[in-house]
Amino acid sequence: MKRGAVIFGGLALVLVAMVALVVQKETVLARGRPVLLRLAPVDPRSLIQGDYMVLDYAISQTWREGRVAPQEDGTEVRLLDENGVGREVPQEDGTVVLRLDEHGVGQFVRYETPGTELAPDELRLRFRIRNSRMRLGAESFFFQEGHADRYAKARYGELRVTDSGTSVLVGLRDEAYQPLGKAVQ
Repeated sequence: MKRGAVIFGGLALVLVAMVALVVQKETVLARGRPVLLRLAPVDPRSLIQGDYMVLDYAISQTWREGRVAPQEDGTEVRLLDENGVGREVPQEDGTVVLRLDEHGVGQFVRYETPGTELAPDELRLRFRIRNSRMRLGAESFFFQEGHADRYAKARYGELRVTDSGTSVLVGLRDEAYQPLGKAVQ
């Protein structure tokens, strides 16, 4: 009898945790602000594996290279000063500060540091460092089998981002900012 109660309690705990995660993601979808992130240039043949595509973002490449953050308007935000000395590039989980351009594309502004306030036109995006890579929490896009050609045109990941920086991937967009499809629910 005692063993059955322990098993039942463990299953109940797992179920509660799963429901909490679903509620958290649904809250991000309902209340999050739409943000487009430029996808890093990649060879789609190496990324499309069955019915999903691995995503890499330009902002993640900026972190890996630690040098410049290219902007949509052709300008760059330098991560190295004029002497080639690197600014603070985080090596652990943190938050990047973005500013949206006229198309809703998130442009790198800086890495958030404790005690700094956001400007009214800035927003946070949380990231994690795992296996020497910056992870934004949305590195895979699942789609119906046989539709790989449709998604090979993807140039932007569409996310919903809360004020705290939590994000959920909701779809992909092409070079003209047109939706290519929604993430599998």
